[in-house]
Amino acid sequence: MEAAEGSHLDALAYLECALGVLGWVLQTRVRSPYGRHAPPRPACGLPARAAWALQELPALAVPLGVCARTAAERLRHAPNRVLLAMFLAHYAHRSLIFPLLIRGGKPVPLYVCTLAFMFCTYNGYLQSRYLSQYAVYADDWVTDPRFLVGCCVWLVGMVLNIHSDHILRNLRKPGETGYKIPRGGLFEYVTAANYFGEVVEWCGFGLASWSVQGAAFAAFTFGILLSRAQHHHQWYLEKFEDYPKSRKIIIPFLL
Repeated sequence: MEAAEGSHLDALAYLECALGVLGWVLQTRVRSPYGRHAPPRPACGLPARAAWALQELPALAVPLGVCARTAAERLRHAPNRVLLAMFLAHYAHRSLIFPLLIRGGKPVPLYVCTLAFMFCTYNGYLQSRYLSQYAVYADDWVTDPRFLVGCCVWLVGMVLNIHSDHILRNLRKPGETGYKIPRGGLFEYVTAANYFGEVVEWCGFGLASWSVQGAAFAAFTFGILLSRAQHHHQWYLEKFEDYPKSRKIIIPFLL
């Protein structure tokens, strides 16, 4: 039975990877209507703060529920605890802290929030179920170069993501409206510095976990954020004649 469910979690991971590819294909054709790409008054929208908190919360609540309702036997091992803590740290920030920092923000269409809610529920279950009950690591995995490098990459990515969000929030002075060209930090090199940080973060997580589940999450994140970054990049080029032509889309010096 345990082996069967473990295989089931692998299948869910492959499906997540496929959804990332599908999401990239669809979003290259149709811009996701949120933020700068959203209509001024969506027919059915949620306030930005409420939408972000609601859609990200399952990735924090579901893992806590999974661990509370199951034996969570694997969490006796340090690698499993560290990896799950990394996942929870990101979503504690995303669901509890980040929404409070939002300044203004356009309403988020209800269906966009719903899709994000569903993914966070799905991925929260997948990652936490795997790490709490099925992932088998030797206790000395915490000294393995893949784990150490992965954790460092994850931390660098999270810091880049938070710092880039800080730059975006502070583009406008109190009372100002409209959009400005982001300056400073990684925005000197790429349009979507905040997305790059998040991609780096989950690639580090995938490396540290050395699992299909972690790799699938990294692949999904890259697929979805790449297409969004492409739309942002094109939008900036169309809106600002002086937008730096040397900036890449999401990966410094490459893409």
